[in-house]
Amino acid sequence: MTIRLPDFKGGLRAYEPRAEPLAVTPGAPLASRTVFSAAHVVADPYADSTPDSPAAVDWDATLAFRRHLWSHGLGVAEAMD
Repeated sequence: MTIRLPDFKGGLRAYEPRAEPLAVTPGAPLASRTVFSAAHVVADPYADSTPDSPAAVDWDATLAFRRHLWSHGLGVAEAMD
């Protein structure tokens, strides 16, 4: 599939999307300001999900996602609920 995207000169340029994701290497954390993200918890997909059951959190997946955010130099806003 090819799509046409605008270029810097106001014309259109052909672009062909690729299936593989871009390899992003985290750089140094931002120095000019502090940025926080609202990192929600990850639900356990295998837990009981009946209406009366307590919420089940997948803490390993939650912490892995937070480590991913931290690797990009973001802080985690803990008390944003």
